[in-house]
Amino acid sequence: MFGLDKYQYTSDKTFMAYHFTSNGPQGSIQKIAKFNLIEDNLYNFGFGDLDPVTGDISDTAVSDNKDVDVIMGTLGSIIYDFTNLFANSIVSVQGTNKVRTRLYQMNINKHWERIEPVFEVYGLLEGDQWELFRKGVNYQAFLGYQKGMFIF
Repeated sequence: MFGLDKYQYTSDKTFMAYHFTSNGPQGSIQKIAKFNLIEDNLYNFGFGDLDPVTGDISDTAVSDNKDVDVIMGTLGSIIYDFTNLFANSIVSVQGTNKVRTRLYQMNINKHWERIEPVFEVYGLLEGDQWELFRKGVNYQAFLGYQKGMFIF
């Protein structure tokens, strides 16, 4: 999706968890991306290293495998696939800290010309106010859904 480099990934049978392997100077690192239902058709999207003990996300680990562009392309593809399967879904994305949220925003900005025709994206401003995403505005979180797929 979006013509970006990405890793091959697999999903579990519920299509709520996706696994892939990051490859770089730190070696092969197992990654996991998950969708958790918050309410109705609203899903929180979480991502990080796979904790081998718990089998869940370690979303505070910094693996620094020098492949952030490929990882972001993979996450975009996963979100696209998920919203194709769950057509009436809204996906919420927020980093575990301001630095990670900023990383998501930088990648949305970088690839906006590819994202905007496919997704309706909103950003959360200070004071809990949502607005249509605008490049150059700092947001605390993001919501999005595929255009033409979401039925109010």
